[in-house]
Amino acid sequence: MSHSIEQIKLSIAEGKTALGIEFGSTRIKAVLTDETMAPIAQGNYDWENRLVNNIWTYTMDDIMTGLKDCYGDLARDVKEKYGLELKTAGSIGVSAMMHGYMAFDKDGELLVPFRTWRNTITQEASEKLTELFGYNIPQRWSIAHLYQAILNGEEHLPDIAYLTTLAGFIHWKLTGRKVLGVGDASGMFPIDTATGNYNLTMTEQFDALTAPKGYPWKLCSILPEVLTAGEEAGTLTKEGAALLDASGLLEAGIPLCPPEGDAGTGMTATDSVAVRTGNVSAGTSVFAMVVLEKELSKVYPEIDLVTTPSGNLVGMVHCNNCTSDLNAWVNLFKEYSQAIGMKVDMNELFATLYNKALEGDADCGGLLSCCYLSGEPITGFEEGRPLFMRTPDSRFNLANFMRTHLYSSLATLKIGLDILFREEGVTLDNLMGHGGLFKTKGVGQKIMADAARVPVSVMETAGEGGAWGIAVLASYMRDKEENETLDHFLDTKVFAGEKAVRIEPDEAGAKGFDAFIARYKEGLAAERAAVESIKMQ
Repeated sequence: MSHSIEQIKLSIAEGKTALGIEFGSTRIKAVLTDETMAPIAQGNYDWENRLVNNIWTYTMDDIMTGLKDCYGDLARDVKEKYGLELKTAGSIGVSAMMHGYMAFDKDGELLVPFRTWRNTITQEASEKLTELFGYNIPQRWSIAHLYQAILNGEEHLPDIAYLTTLAGFIHWKLTGRKVLGVGDASGMFPIDTATGNYNLTMTEQFDALTAPKGYPWKLCSILPEVLTAGEEAGTLTKEGAALLDASGLLEAGIPLCPPEGDAGTGMTATDSVAVRTGNVSAGTSVFAMVVLEKELSKVYPEIDLVTTPSGNLVGMVHCNNCTSDLNAWVNLFKEYSQAIGMKVDMNELFATLYNKALEGDADCGGLLSCCYLSGEPITGFEEGRPLFMRTPDSRFNLANFMRTHLYSSLATLKIGLDILFREEGVTLDNLMGHGGLFKTKGVGQKIMADAARVPVSVMETAGEGGAWGIAVLASYMRDKEENETLDHFLDTKVFAGEKAVRIEPDEAGAKGFDAFIARYKEGLAAERAAVESIKMQ
């Protein structure tokens, strides 16, 4: 519960707030919270990545302008709502998209344009490092970008003095400190969860691999220092305050928490950092984060291994396709309704069609769809063609049709999760669902529970997202009690009053989804044929 206006004004004036800033792929967002961690003001700045010389990037000007304008928007919001100038905060946190490549020389100059996580130009490096380390190194990880640059013989390599992520870069500019939260660091290079630092064996393997090149650096000397949630990560310098606040009102000296990646702030914002918990975000794309009790027995290209902001190991299953094809079919029904003269409320249409799906057969009556608008690495597709199929004896009705498209949107995710749950014996007490698929009460949630065979909870209030998540981490650093863990802090001080609706899987639904997945895997041959034979216009 947020405080009254007068209490909020006091919190702002006395600096009892927390400020979180997150650089997402299309929006930079700032959130100011009070002592109860309720959002009291926010700022936004829209931006887009650009494709320059076949590299997805944001320019340095994009980054610094976005930072200043987003903060300026937040300060304006504070002024309009409370009549106060924003001069200080109790703590600050910075978060951003993970991975990618930002390499700097000894003078702090960027050596090559920022290569974001979106670039898929590191396949050779990714495969060679995965083999060398016996550990899955996805293409988007910073170490894959660095090694690919080495394989390419790029000229800037001898001049590297520092390699970091976008969040690490912003934090460095604000505080002067070259540090990174463990969750974000785990997307640069593998983390040894026993030490909470980079895996020493693997850093030595990398140095031995690159030694013949004669670079004047060793890997650990150019990577950020790793910090865990709750540690102090420096204070806002005068120069940092000037970068944030064009008006010059913001005071230096505010403590900052370790900068984190968007995966870590997403886990924080959904109360999913404890062992045996997880969260699934389902919208245009879908990904699940599962906090693991132990290392996996072998390498799976379908599973990325990262950590929570506290350093616990997380198995991540990321799929490019989820609701886009499903939404396209719903829009077709909207067009039909309008064509026969009916007024259409989209929320009502989604609710009607989604609830109809629950009346369908547990195995979708023999219907099949593949929702790939784009490529899907988990199943080995570089392109996609949305496809709907049935046999002459399938039970073709509206309920089964809608159920098929809901199942299809989660099918690839299930293939990845089945590796964790069935092959690795991972057990989960709860999956927290968020995103567009879960908006219609109870439907996406029920289907997700059956797919994963795990209880799925959805909070009654929509999650506030990553900017709020990093503000919570900034509050944790400032307000935690001695030896208080992050999951205890979240459970007792942040989410204690939150109501979540929990749905258990049922055996009939789970068996039906398993039957659908068996058919889905067989149907991927038809999807592959469609990609090969039907060319994009």
